[in-house]
Amino acid sequence: MNVGHVRATTRLLERIARELKRHLPSAVSGDDTGVHQARVASRRLREAVPILAGGLKGSKAGKARRKIRRLTQALGAVRELDVTLGILDELARVEGVPRSAVEAVRARVIGERDAGREAMLKRLDRVNVEKLHRRLGSVGEALEAATNEQWRDTLGARIVKRAERLAGTIDEAGQMYAPERLHQVRIATKKLRYGLELAAGVGVTAAAGQVRTLKRAQDLLGRMHDLHVLQGHVAAVHAEFEPGSGVSHQGLDALAQHIECECRLLHGRYMAASSGLRNLATGVQATIIPPLARPARRRPVKMSLPRAAAAIAGGRR
Repeated sequence: MNVGHVRATTRLLERIARELKRHLPSAVSGDDTGVHQARVASRRLREAVPILAGGLKGSKAGKARRKIRRLTQALGAVRELDVTLGILDELARVEGVPRSAVEAVRARVIGERDAGREAMLKRLDRVNVEKLHRRLGSVGEALEAATNEQWRDTLGARIVKRAERLAGTIDEAGQMYAPERLHQVRIATKKLRYGLELAAGVGVTAAAGQVRTLKRAQDLLGRMHDLHVLQGHVAAVHAEFEPGSGVSHQGLDALAQHIECECRLLHGRYMAASSGLRNLATGVQATIIPPLARPARRRPVKMSLPRAAAAIAGGRR
């Protein structure tokens, strides 16, 4: 059966699936950028599939979601350790930060990263990627055959809930530097961003600017979180200190103090941006939900239904 239009939802699903297929081989080979990009794509698929496939008949969305979740979990631990090593590379070039302390912490992180990579590869081996893309192809077919757009209500409700959650976490974090509460703000920011990315991907133009604002906040909060994780590694090396190991208590203390100072500076930047972030969250109901509820005019493209499904299943570039 030929169709004169391919739904925006089908195009969106195709694009995310293509990103996953493009980056996964480099992730498996150990490239840290590949691990990051593949993990982001898997998270976006985890967001998109249950929303777009809700209420559809004939899709294999449930099986696809389970495989995507396994991918995200497999890639997660290694990605965090890659980020920690990247920060240590930065600190090694900072005047006043003892190089011996940086190298002692780096040795510990590299050991954990190597063990994590081995575990990642074993978990990835248990995920049949080609079967995953076939499952996504079935979701694409179901989207094209759908006679309603239930996903609009589902996505709208999810965005509103996540916006309320973000506003709540900002209030709970208050003005104190509290890493765990700020981490909850970061998680809420990321989840709202993923929902708004879907809205932007199906034609809600107002969502694009909000995604950029959330991305800046997420990067800021993410840096604070990554530094907090690094503090844990420094503390572990401190606890395992052995005389004659080439690193001193004073060097580790200096490293920890430098990390703490950066965290405090970043927190000041977050406080300056937090009111705008909260206003964004409370304004979502008015700016995003009305245009999301209105079906956009479908764009004509020359593509048959089998070809659209094959593009998703095969990761057509």
